[in-house]
Amino acid sequence: MKIPEKIKVAGVVYEGINRPFIEIDSNRNYQGACTYPDTEISILDDLSDERKEDVFFHELTHAILYEAGYEEADEEMVNRIGKVLHQVFRYSKTTT
Repeated sequence: MKIPEKIKVAGVVYEGINRPFIEIDSNRNYQGACTYPDTEISILDDLSDERKEDVFFHELTHAILYEAGYEEADEEMVNRIGKVLHQVFRYSKTTT
């Protein structure tokens, strides 16, 4: 699956960006990030395609919950929903 360059979440367009590093609070040990004010989903460049997909759906889940009004989301919940969302899209792709 190709990571989309843009994806609309509840009427807000998020841009998908590959980055050489992702820094949060002076820490570069991240594979992805969802930046709500900039409406960006960033993915680390040097990940495998499969890992990029997984990280994308995780960050997309953050965007979905934020746009639904959840300003802070439990990371365990985001992980679980992101994995299921990834599986739904992956399965849908193989059956159509």
